[in-house]
Amino acid sequence: MTWDLVWSSLGPLLLGAVQATIPLAVASFVLGLIIALLIALMRLSNNIVLSGIGRFYVSVIRGTPLLVQLFVIFYGLPSLGVKLEPWPSAIIALSLNVGGYAAEVIRAAILSVPKGQWEAGHMLGMSRSQSLLRIILPQAARVSLPPLSNTFISLVKDTSLASLILVSELFREAQQIAAVGGEFMTLYLEAAVIYWLICLILSTVQSILEKRLDRYVAH
Repeated sequence: MTWDLVWSSLGPLLLGAVQATIPLAVASFVLGLIIALLIALMRLSNNIVLSGIGRFYVSVIRGTPLLVQLFVIFYGLPSLGVKLEPWPSAIIALSLNVGGYAAEVIRAAILSVPKGQWEAGHMLGMSRSQSLLRIILPQAARVSLPPLSNTFISLVKDTSLASLILVSELFREAQQIAAVGGEFMTLYLEAAVIYWLICLILSTVQSILEKRLDRYVAH
């Protein structure tokens, strides 16, 4: 009976992963990286106001639970006259969360690039922004790949919280199927295995990318 349930529920769970969990994670991560880069540059700015705003943003995001952030956006904003559907709410909350954590990763990666690289760009006639785009960020990207990959893997797991704001992703599918037959342990374990396999694949891809990028590093 248990195995029959596993096989019959496998399709809906995988469909939830393909149609919701993975797209939600990818969309949130891409937007989160854009936010993170902006916040990182603000943190590195000599402008006290911009630096302060960046520092405050990181402090708020890292100092509050993701679940609270989801609830504030989905359940709290309607009281201010702003009502969002579950999907946009989840993407906004997850993107803002990624932005707060990834910003520090990117900032540290930029700071790890030797100052001589900035000077080299200047000697080549590049402006500071050109040096940033053509010289600094490519080197920082290699340094930040492992921690950013870990951030993405964590994000895939964090998408399960979106089930609490009615997003029909993998975990919510498991909840709905379990509620019908009462087999909560079986369905939750099955969902856990699927999450684990997704993260295992992502970890393998991360290792391959790191090895390829390592070819361009002088030893």
